[in-house]
Amino acid sequence: MHFLRVIMPFRYLTWLLSGLGFIASLVLFWLYPLIGTTPALVLGGLTLLGALDYFQKKQAIRRNYPILAHFRFIFESIRPEIRQYFLESDTEEIPFSRAQRNLVYQRAKNVVDKRAYGTMTNVYGDDYEWINHSIHTKHIENHDFRVTIGEGNCAQPYSLSLYNISAMSFGSLSGNAILALNKGAKLGNFAHDTGEGSISRYHREPGGDLIWEIGSGYFGCRHPDGTFSPERFAANAASGQVKMIEIKLSQGAKPGHGGILPAAKVTQEIADARGVPVGEDCISPSSHSAFSTPIELMEFIAQLRELSGGKPVGIKLCIGHPWEFFAICKAMIKTNITPDYIVIDGAEGGTAAAPAEFTDHLGTPMHEGLILAHNTLVGLNLRGRVKLGAAGKIVSAFDIARTLALGADWCNSGRGFMFALGCLMAQTCHTGRCPTGVATQSWLRQRALDPEDKGNRVYYFHQNTLKALAEITGAAGLSHPNQLRPHHIVRRVSVNEVALVSALVPYLQPGELLKHCPQHPVYQLFWKMSQAESFDPVITPAELAERSAALV
Repeated sequence: MHFLRVIMPFRYLTWLLSGLGFIASLVLFWLYPLIGTTPALVLGGLTLLGALDYFQKKQAIRRNYPILAHFRFIFESIRPEIRQYFLESDTEEIPFSRAQRNLVYQRAKNVVDKRAYGTMTNVYGDDYEWINHSIHTKHIENHDFRVTIGEGNCAQPYSLSLYNISAMSFGSLSGNAILALNKGAKLGNFAHDTGEGSISRYHREPGGDLIWEIGSGYFGCRHPDGTFSPERFAANAASGQVKMIEIKLSQGAKPGHGGILPAAKVTQEIADARGVPVGEDCISPSSHSAFSTPIELMEFIAQLRELSGGKPVGIKLCIGHPWEFFAICKAMIKTNITPDYIVIDGAEGGTAAAPAEFTDHLGTPMHEGLILAHNTLVGLNLRGRVKLGAAGKIVSAFDIARTLALGADWCNSGRGFMFALGCLMAQTCHTGRCPTGVATQSWLRQRALDPEDKGNRVYYFHQNTLKALAEITGAAGLSHPNQLRPHHIVRRVSVNEVALVSALVPYLQPGELLKHCPQHPVYQLFWKMSQAESFDPVITPAELAERSAALV
């Protein structure tokens, strides 16, 4: 027996049986051709596959386990689906829980979203959060909550919904997906961010309000060499659909990383939208060429505001080096030019494909980034001039309420609205093989997504989410979500201890940064490092290390 195992290990048994079966099937085929054809073809194919596995040299597992190795590859390929449908719990966020996705699906379909038998969330687990309710509740009739952007500073200020579609470009999403999103925005009177891929015909056709995002590639407003074109910008910005302009400095999915849309994917439609040649690589540099210093950024903002006819202009970024954001704020003070708004994107990632290290370990999460931005603007007495938006895993009314309480004026969502379109979180956005036709350019795949039906779902999701926001705001005894503050949010910090977020997070007083440097370690370390004239720090790494050690 040992000898047999040496010359024919058990792992080769499947291959051996396939070969013996193939020989037997040939005999059967000779005697009974009609009956023996199929077994001969199947077993012959398996025998050949085993031989190919055994003699190839690229994959050791195939060589050691002929035929059987392929079952591993099959199960590995469907592992995400097996986990999603059979193994994951309803509350496990990877990156969104089944409960979160079901909530969006229900609200998008305009069906009952109530839950029976109590919460499935562990209310005694670390980081559990809630809003304290009031005995004296308020009834809020109108859930169309809005914030005005650019008031007092722009000729064309914009009344923005508190919940809008985050930046997702045509090219990363299908044409039908863009059509559905913009139709929903039109029906619900809320805004649709174009993403840096500029304004396509799919954005224009439904007529919904647009936030035109301009990235480092200046798509839709570029010269042939990729530099910014004021003339093309002014022409596109004149559209009545374009309500605000957004300069993208960085994004949560891959901050500090540019991008390339390969030539093969640059179709005529994408070329028309972006202003690039068909069939050539479409490059987004990792940084802008229109400005290189914080002061130049402020001047660029003023230029875009003038060229657009007085429409609100803002910036979007994922917070990185604190001194760079502080430098931007110092430039606001020095030039007396401010963006009309800032959108804080979180490092929680997004819809864009990104290197694993960027997704997992680069950039500041949205909550911390938002608090830093809010505090800094308050400390400089700029918070009244600059509105704050936030994006990062915001799919429920509580997500919106918590984000507003932390300091935001409104919220954006990308993946939430993708769920409303029917996204299954298959996590194949970067492959072009999206099973629901949302994140693909394949005509056969995207034809399954009906823009009319899914546009209605986008509308219902937005409406029902804001209705829920009105309900929890009233339950807290408030008359508008803009009254939410950090002390309204309670967080469990241990099994037997809870705390108000206002006690956990230090908030600056108005004008505090104009008087002195706060004791908070972030400001102690980085405030004096920043300068309006440059994004570079004013002290050396050695000085930074010495200062850091002193604060420990």
